[in-house]
Amino acid sequence: MATTYTPDYYDALIRRYFDACNAADYQALMDCFTPDAVHYFPAGLPEVPWRTADTISKKWIWCVETLGSQWTIERILISHDKPEAMIEWTHWKNKSGTALRGAEWYDFENGKIKEIRAYYASPADKGTPINELVDFDYKGRGYALKSAGSAK
Repeated sequence: MATTYTPDYYDALIRRYFDACNAADYQALMDCFTPDAVHYFPAGLPEVPWRTADTISKKWIWCVETLGSQWTIERILISHDKPEAMIEWTHWKNKSGTALRGAEWYDFENGKIKEIRAYYASPADKGTPINELVDFDYKGRGYALKSAGSAK
């Protein structure tokens, strides 16, 4: 019989993930993810997307150690009938005195984070014709590939 995970379970998992990020705790981070997890980001960052729990965990530890990163969760919405969630967050880069706000979509599998898609509240990359997540399969996931009002 398959385990059923509740919205409260996913809420607690996301909060454990952020606590592990802030603590730069490798094992606690690893415990939040499926081994093949992927974290997608908008264009403009090096080496994205981050693939595997190990990579994601090490990258967040690097951010804490190098940038003085800390994160706060501003809002969480958990689906009542699907293994997915949406959050808003703030990424505090304490060494530079800057911050970045954004949102993330979470997909879960077997009670762990399988995928995170990050969206930033920042200026669009004017050199990119369509600002979207790097290497995310928009077509394969059924996303619109052009505006409903665009020429055929």
